[in-house]
Amino acid sequence: MNALKKICQNILRARTIAISGHVNPDGDSIGSLLALGLGLDSLGKKVYMLCQDEIPPNYRSLPGAECMIKTINKRVDLAIAVDCSIIDLLGRNIPLFKKAKFILEIDHHEFRRSFGSMQLVDRKASTVGELIYMLLKKMKIKITREIAENILTSIIVETNLFKSPNVRPFIFSICAELLNTGVSFSQLVDEVYGPKTKEAMILSAICLTRAKFLKNDRIIWSVLREKDFAGVGGKDYDADAIANEMGSMKGVEIAVLFREKNNKVLRVSLRSRGDINIGKLAEAYKGGGHFGVAGCSIPNDKKSVSQILSSMEALLD
Repeated sequence: MNALKKICQNILRARTIAISGHVNPDGDSIGSLLALGLGLDSLGKKVYMLCQDEIPPNYRSLPGAECMIKTINKRVDLAIAVDCSIIDLLGRNIPLFKKAKFILEIDHHEFRRSFGSMQLVDRKASTVGELIYMLLKKMKIKITREIAENILTSIIVETNLFKSPNVRPFIFSICAELLNTGVSFSQLVDEVYGPKTKEAMILSAICLTRAKFLKNDRIIWSVLREKDFAGVGGKDYDADAIANEMGSMKGVEIAVLFREKNNKVLRVSLRSRGDINIGKLAEAYKGGGHFGVAGCSIPNDKKSVSQILSSMEALLD
């Protein structure tokens, strides 16, 4: 029996299912979670779609988003983690997963530490949305317009509008079928990549103004403090695009953004170009991600910041 068939059988046996993405959710996590949740709901399952953090504004209008809750306090037959390379990324929903009868991981990260009893993992897949599509098709679940909109969100966000180097021809055939459901691609892109909030613009300006450079401007790094967010009334998600903006600067090969979570922890967003593997480095700091997009958390002190910056410099030696 192949792995996918066994996964389908376990899903069909389950009466109660909880699905969670990772903390600080992005479009791949949210889109995949919602697409799977809506699909399994159509089978008559009791489905709990979990997101412990506030949903970023550009994803709040996605079909099913209004049904998402932070957590539940009960044991489920099956807990499904989407887009999570390590169990830590489940945050406050870790206890729920540990109590579940079975855990299914659906993921595409290159660097990961397995924690479930079943895995649907393809490290060559450019998005988790691809895997959700394959699973729903295998289970003969109809891809409705609502499900298609969520899978497309996963795809356009995680591939950065098909600019990522790991985009495979297969993904375009998926998109063709999804668009045939009636989803407006241009409208969806406008919603996901629409006008930035005032708070996001100001935080970006603050970050770029105080940016510093290393290795003859090949590395750019900056930091945003809690007081920066408080000063403009911004949320953590308002800074999500800044690392990409920093990495798009001409001549820059590595971008590092430190975000202060509290006085003890800094969240680190990493971006790289070319053949620089920052995913492996993030894993060394108990984080994870992909070859050119990764993240981790470090202690909020000068020594830890200096250490990770030195690690970045070593990648360019």
